[in-house]
Amino acid sequence: MRKSADNNHPWLDYNTRKYFKPALRWCMATEEDAGVVRVPACLCVLCGLPAAGKSSLALAVLNAAAQHGWRATVVPYDDLIPEHAFHTRVVEDGVKLQEMHTEWKSHRQAVLQCIEQFLKKPEVLVELPSSCQINSAVWKQCTQALLQPEALDRSWADRAAFLFLLDDNFYYPSMRYEVYQLARKYSLGFCQVHLQCDLESCISRNQSRDKPIPTEVILEMVKRLEPPNPQKNSWEINSVLLNTTDNLSKCDIQKVMELISSSLRTPLSPIEDNTEQKEADRLKCATSVVHQADQACRRLISEAMKTARENQAPPDHMRSLATQLNESKATFLHNLRKQFIQEVSFTQEEDIDVERVVKRAVDVFDHERKEILLRIINDFLNSRFNCIKSEK
Repeated sequence: MRKSADNNHPWLDYNTRKYFKPALRWCMATEEDAGVVRVPACLCVLCGLPAAGKSSLALAVLNAAAQHGWRATVVPYDDLIPEHAFHTRVVEDGVKLQEMHTEWKSHRQAVLQCIEQFLKKPEVLVELPSSCQINSAVWKQCTQALLQPEALDRSWADRAAFLFLLDDNFYYPSMRYEVYQLARKYSLGFCQVHLQCDLESCISRNQSRDKPIPTEVILEMVKRLEPPNPQKNSWEINSVLLNTTDNLSKCDIQKVMELISSSLRTPLSPIEDNTEQKEADRLKCATSVVHQADQACRRLISEAMKTARENQAPPDHMRSLATQLNESKATFLHNLRKQFIQEVSFTQEEDIDVERVVKRAVDVFDHERKEILLRIINDFLNSRFNCIKSEK
């Protein structure tokens, strides 16, 4: 038979427990609060372009965290998520369809699930199943840094606050909002640090790395990056901006430490307010619109490829057609998502006809698709005609 909270803690009557429950959340291990972190914790999102200085900042914060008596760790998405998650899949005719986003997103969610699992039972080092989508060895290093902090006095280390430094680009607000939701679910501190660095510096730093990423990836990231905007998204209020074109200064580190300290002192409430729920609904609606538009565009691309094959388009023209159509789709979906989030107000969301929005949007892509297909077909027909003409 399950014990009541009062039986677990007879020194507190029901009314006292009810009144003081938020303050006691960190130190009481009742069945009612099972699965909730028993010590203060903070999720700190580090976002910005590749080579903007996120990893350098994380290392500096780790050192400062030990001085504050915090148990801190870096959650490096690039190391946790396997490389194949960022690759596109190869299908018939060598056409690369953009499955990357869906596969990559599931791996990102797996990272947050591992953090949540740790928050539920921080005293237990849980072995990840072999089917887990993240690098288990890297994750083990992350958790060991929290459970066995070398720089802290072991006599009180078990009561020290947890600090997770999430190191990734986090270029869409929806990516950061998933972290915010996890923090709110468990009444954690939440904050964001946006590292702003000019493009030339990022490219230069990246090229000096042992394993640089393609410059095209950074250029594409510039187009997609949506920095924290507290004026638009109230949940992003605990955010700071650091200009990292030059080296990090002591002032920069101090600013971040003050932000984290403030977030630990004022953890999020699990109670949802209407504004935050509407923001979540808006992001969810945008994701639904883009997903449905993506599926429709894929079907249109398949039809275009089929038409080109029926017209006996040579392999080089088929590859060119696939490349142009997928590039067009990627740009179209990015602009659709950005425009949808910017223009749809909270009050409009309840009346949105998603199917109608998708149909009107896809009509725009379909028009461009037909132009690309016609251009490719005309090109190889003209080439064939000129070849026959020259033979005569």
